[in-house]
Formats: sequence, structure tokens, C-alpha cells
Amino acid sequence: MNKNKNAFINGIRDGIPIALGYFAVAFSLGIVAKKAGLNPVQGFLSSLLNHASAGEYAEFTVIMANAPYIEMAFVILITNIRYMLMSCALSQRFDPGTSNVHRLLVGFGITDEIFGISIGRIGALNPYYNYGAMAIALPGWSLGTALGIVAGNILPASIVSALSVALYGMFIAIIIPASRTDKIVGGVVIASFLASFAVSKIPQLDRMSDSMKISLLTVIIAGAAAALFPSKDDGGFDTDNREEGGSRI
Repeated sequence: MNKNKNAFINGIRDGIPIALGYFAVAFSLGIVAKKAGLNPVQGFLSSLLNHASAGEYAEFTVIMANAPYIEMAFVILITNIRYMLMSCALSQRFDPGTSNVHRLLVGFGITDEIFGISIGRIGALNPYYNYGAMAIALPGWSLGTALGIVAGNILPASIVSALSVALYGMFIAIIIPASRTDKIVGGVVIASFLASFAVSKIPQLDRMSDSMKISLLTVIIAGAAAALFPSKDDGGFDTDNREEGGSRI
């Protein structure tokens, strides 16, 4: 019992910086949600159930395009599919006796940042550590979205427009460092920009929503890049190779 309690407290401690970062990003995301017509309660629930900024942005884009539910399901599946891989990686870190209920609950709350702090733990992963991180980080994400919608209803249109650019700035902040350190990633990013521009100029595709175009381009470009430039790193880790400070190589 004390072991689970300590793991939960450690998860809350490590999740506080994540929650603060989530709040800031989700606040900008709430501006986009407001443009999509969501109220604060709907925005809160949306972020509580969808923990990825890219996935939520795609979701709001589909809503604004008045696209069917099947398209929304496809878009969110594509943008969030990496979490399936993260779930598989984390499942290998649990004690073999960990129940499927714990595995499913931890899988529900996986984000890039929570995965990062979880995979760095030494030894078998206690699901209560993830519960602690989720308990502080996910409400911060959801509350940020709700307050962003409220701010979008109160602030002048010029300020709302300026804040909405912050989300694009976040995406740029993600792709620029990776593009600078890896020429292949940089080439894929440039190819994505050019392909998106080309597709937007094809009249035959005007009936297709922007979100569907983005999803199809994601599958095609990412698939081509994976086939032409496969990663040389198998992505695995040695369970016996550990560093001080709780990290694992």
C-alpha cells in the first residue's frame, strides 16, 4: 500500500512541470476550439478524452469543416497512432502480474511527456506512478482548453487572433530542432509543405476537406519516408543498462 502511495506522490511531483506546460499550450488550443464553436464544458471534455494537441487541432479542424464522424475518427486515429507504439513500449516495463485494467488505464493517459518520464524510471513500472502524473497533468490540459475558450469569448478579436498563432508557433518549435539535427526529417518537412501546397491547388480535390487532405498526405509521406529511409535504431533498450538519476538507456 505504501509502495503504491509513494509511487503516486512521485508521479504527481514529476507531473507538475508537465501540467504547467500543458496549461499554456492548451490555452492557445482553446482559442481554436472557440472558433470551432465549442463551449468551455465541451472543450474541457474534449481535452480530457483527447490528450494530444495535434489530435485535438485535427478534431477542431474537422468540426469547423462540418465533416462526418467517420472522417473525425480517421483523422484522430492517424494523428494519435503513435500512442499505440508508446503503449506497447510501456507494457514491457510492467511487472508480469500487472492486471489488464491497470494496463488499459495507463494506456489511456499516455502522452509524449508522461511516456518520457515513465520510460525513464528504474525497474518495473508501478501504474500508480502514471496515475499520479495523469492526476495533475491531464486536468491542467483540460482546464487550459476551457479557459482558452472563455478568454476567446471575452478578449478582443485582435488579441484572440494573435493568441491563435501560438499553436502554430508550437508546431514550428517542434519541427525546427528536429529538422536541423536530421537532414532526412528536414527533407520530409519541406516535402510536406510542398505537397500540401500542391494539393491545395488541384481543383479535383476541392470537395475533400482540409483535414482529410492532411491525413492522406500524412500517411503517404510518412510511409514513403519510412520505406526510403528506414531508421537504423531498433528503438529497443537494454533493461540491464542503467544510468544514475533514474534514467534508462
